Amino acid sequence: MQQNHEHIDPVNPVSEKRKKKLRIRELIDGTILVRENMIRQLPYVLFLTMLGVIYIGNRFHAEKMVRQINDLKIEVSNLRSEQITITSELMNISRPSEVASLVESKGLGLKESLEPPKKLKR
Repeated sequence: MQQNHEHIDPVNPVSEKRKKKLRIRELIDGTILVRENMIRQLPYVLFLTMLGVIYIGNRFHAEKMVRQINDLKIEVSNLRSEQITITSELMNISRPSEVASLVESKGLGLKESLEPPKKLKR
């Protein structure tokens, strides 16, 4: 019995190197873009490019919104402390003794009533 052995030639490294050079050369001079395979995949490449642009735009918008939220939190905190300060000043000024001293200092000629208020009947 004879065995059939097919002789397989090993891959020629020179031809592989030449193919790589050819591909790099095609990439550099742009001829790879006009190949039929590349033209067929052009809609997919454009779709991926569009998705990338949308992703970048979305990220910029999200970062802008985060900065705005942080600025508004600081502003709310400042306004809340200002509101507390103004409320305490109003409570201090609206005390009867403080009102009487303010009226006297302005010289309005008003006097505090010594009689308690009377209740009206219907």
